[in-house]
Amino acid sequence: MDNKEIIIQATIDLINEMGEHMDDITVREICKRANVGLGLVNYHFGNKDKLIELCVERIVNGIVDIFRTIREKTETLNAFEKLEYLGNMTFTFLFEHYAVSKISILSDMRMPKENDNTHRTYRAYLPLMSACRPDWDRQTLERKTFYLIAVMQQSFLRHKAIMQLYGTDLTIPEEREAFHKTVLHDILEV
Repeated sequence: MDNKEIIIQATIDLINEMGEHMDDITVREICKRANVGLGLVNYHFGNKDKLIELCVERIVNGIVDIFRTIREKTETLNAFEKLEYLGNMTFTFLFEHYAVSKISILSDMRMPKENDNTHRTYRAYLPLMSACRPDWDRQTLERKTFYLIAVMQQSFLRHKAIMQLYGTDLTIPEEREAFHKTVLHDILEV
């Protein structure tokens, strides 16, 4: 493994260990963990923030790939139940990995890329949305899937505002699941 990958892996390990305290990660810690000189972080990544964003993207990419494999776990569910299951998994991941999720979403919003985590999530949801509403044309399907992902991201980022506005605490799994089910009904019009 080259120095760049060693630095990335060391940073991912630190992110996983630090959780919501990712801001406390220093370049010195990263370099010590990777057993490399301080200058290599700037050389390979420009700065610590760009390195952290890259690592967060890799972490979330791995989770999005796992979401795609849920088809085996949900074979007995109807299309709406599968979509609900995926949404609940997504929300659970977001709240259990708050700092990583927040960085990922905000990074995708700030600098959208063709294959960023938001787009990969969108692609994972698209077939399930299509199965729920086979009567929709392609443009409607894509637009409504985009709405769903945007609502989920904003709900996560603004969960305190949702608590104030609606009295729904999205940090509580049961309330989050009920909220998500309502969102699905609203968007799918079922």
